[in-house]
Amino acid sequence: MLSNSSKYAIKGVLFLALNSSEDRKIMVKDIAKPINVPQAYIAKLLQELVKEGIISSTRGPKGGFYLSERNKNVTVFSILNSIDGEKRLTTCMLSLEKCDNDKPCPLHNILSPSRKKILEILKTKTVKELALDVKQGHSYLPL
Repeated sequence: MLSNSSKYAIKGVLFLALNSSEDRKIMVKDIAKPINVPQAYIAKLLQELVKEGIISSTRGPKGGFYLSERNKNVTVFSILNSIDGEKRLTTCMLSLEKCDNDKPCPLHNILSPSRKKILEILKTKTVKELALDVKQGHSYLPL
């Protein structure tokens, strides 16, 4: 359901949520290693997220990537949608082109209710909430 790009983007955004601020910007080389993503790959993803307004960046000697308070209130779905588009999250699990409610694949009726519930949660869960879960030890992220 999630592409590697989406997974890497979420890890990058969470790393920023936990380690950056408007006063503490982080360079891409300092993000890539802790989240175990190639530097060029995460740089491309982070630039895309900047374009979408999901994260912030500043150029120059004291530049880098960071999350503003507004950025922290972005939903997880917004990250996924920016990287892969909503279609990736809603397409047939068997990759059948004509799978829908009228002509379901063998997995459609099993997975469709769960997928809808997951999407609803992702549309409301914010980066700030995920970061807080990590800070409080309710979830784990090797950073």
